[in-house]
Amino acid sequence: MKLDILAFGAHPDDVELGCGGTILKEISLGKTVGIIDLTRGELGTRGSAEIRDQEANAAAKILGVSARENLEMRDGFFVNDEKHQLEIIKMIRKYQPEIVLCNAIDDRHIDHAKGSKLVSDACFLSGLMKIETTLEGERQTTWRPKLVYHYIQWKNIEPDFVVDITGFTDKKIESILAYGSQFYDANSNEPESPITSKNFLESLNYRSRDLGRLTGIDHAEGFTVERYLAVNSLGDLM
Repeated sequence: MKLDILAFGAHPDDVELGCGGTILKEISLGKTVGIIDLTRGELGTRGSAEIRDQEANAAAKILGVSARENLEMRDGFFVNDEKHQLEIIKMIRKYQPEIVLCNAIDDRHIDHAKGSKLVSDACFLSGLMKIETTLEGERQTTWRPKLVYHYIQWKNIEPDFVVDITGFTDKKIESILAYGSQFYDANSNEPESPITSKNFLESLNYRSRDLGRLTGIDHAEGFTVERYLAVNSLGDLM
């Protein structure tokens, strides 16, 4: 299955939180999108890996993505080495995306920056013909995405560009709330964490509004890039 966009997240819910609105918008424009979760989030303060599996499937349906897979790397302990890079390469060659979205380049959770660099490195390596991979017994062909963008997570990293997600914020929040075990619940008796507060949930809305305010739109999601962006003319800029 060839996809236009492949979004990677170190944990289930990273993609929804960081670029859920962008995914919804791109799908509405006819693009095909898939999600690859690196881990099952088994070290999360609340819930369990099994619960996160169910929540991720529910969120995928809300977003309307064409595919979602979990590589079952070790939450908190995966590293950027040959073994893990090859697993990412197999997914890139399987889905052949033009654009890859991945974790923030720096963040509070150590897995986010690790996942960001791991996926970025694998995107380059995936284009090298002397790296051989097989999937389901068949040799894969090389593939290198044209673009790699990093979404923004806990830290307020200054974006290199923003995507107008006006009209898609409610559906984005719906996909996030599919992870009922992870976020604010006044009736929960489980331990608290930085993402279980009501303030964190509300911050998702005011961040998108603030990025929108700064660019003259209602809501936006920000991304950083690894190389300069080019436009055909100044009129392409909003």
